[in-house]
Amino acid sequence: AFGVVADIQFADAEDGHDFGGCRRRYYRNSLRLLREAVQAWAGESPPIDFVLQLGDSIDGQNARRGEAESALQQVLGVLGQLSVPVHHAWGNHELYNFSRARLMHTGLYSRPAGGSDGPPDRECHAYHCSPAPRLRLVVLDTYDVSTLGTDPGSPRYQESLRVLREKNSNDDLNSPEGLKEPHFVAFNGGFSQAQLDWFNEVLKFADENQEKVIVSAHVPIHPGASNGVCLAWNYEAALSVIYSHQCVVCVLAGHLHDGAYCLDCHGVHHLTLEGVIETPPESNAFGTIYVYEDKIVLKGRGRIPDRVMPF
Repeated sequence: AFGVVADIQFADAEDGHDFGGCRRRYYRNSLRLLREAVQAWAGESPPIDFVLQLGDSIDGQNARRGEAESALQQVLGVLGQLSVPVHHAWGNHELYNFSRARLMHTGLYSRPAGGSDGPPDRECHAYHCSPAPRLRLVVLDTYDVSTLGTDPGSPRYQESLRVLREKNSNDDLNSPEGLKEPHFVAFNGGFSQAQLDWFNEVLKFADENQEKVIVSAHVPIHPGASNGVCLAWNYEAALSVIYSHQCVVCVLAGHLHDGAYCLDCHGVHHLTLEGVIETPPESNAFGTIYVYEDKIVLKGRGRIPDRVMPF
């Protein structure tokens, strides 16, 4: 069993709205909701084995306010009250606040110290672990190719900008307006070939050892678990890797604050979690996932509905 939460986006700031100006965001309250989640997870019986934080733990406005480090320490302080490991995906808001190089030296870098569990590039925050026999968790980095958190003079930035500009001709690269492929916006990102090759090897190993695999990432990788905009740039490449193996049963993501779900044609469940940041004070948005031999059961709290996902 493990806890799941997405898009906390904490900032010590008054309530605001999304970029469209129509959806309320409860910046300060999100930390209180996280405390509630941690208390609930701590009281689980049998106890949970870990927590999966699906990215955007703090809001981008912390960078402008000079409060990125402070906000992050407050979120990590709450999660640190748990006696189990916390696995972190990196989202766009982490990269609004910190460079990739800096994130490696924060508590959000949950990739293990050894080199064999992730891609050769240590700044790529992808890794895998086995939290239980015949079960493997894979954390993907959906901003491995991205203009965020990277030095504009670096090859990573230049290549990412080229990919983005090929598909997005808007002055504002965060705008999907008029695009044939509206997910090619700067607040999304993609996978390098090196990460995809590594992912393929992990799934090959899982197949050979008859393991079930749960994949996690900040940005959804299936259109059916998205709104068409919140989607990894080269999601088809990631799906192609998954579909060439038998082991993946579920993909967990955040980023789309409304949440979404689909069962794809290969029998893989794609679950996008509702975001804490747009959850009103009287509700919440977290869950506990129970993994059985033949199914995954989500016990949701607040905005997140219960769900049974057989495989």
